[in-house]
Amino acid sequence: MRQMIGFILFWIAIGMTIMLFLDNGFLAVLIILLCLILGYNLFCC
Repeated sequence: MRQMIGFILFWIAIGMTIMLFLDNGFLAVLIILLCLILGYNLFCC
């Protein structure tokens, strides 16, 4: 289950990265980094 949540969070972060090219924002960068780190930890650990 943790791997699945990590995988989902990782792809949410990828989608938000694409959104970043359309609209800039500091909050978007923070959410992207949070999702990438959390997704990586849940998927790999």
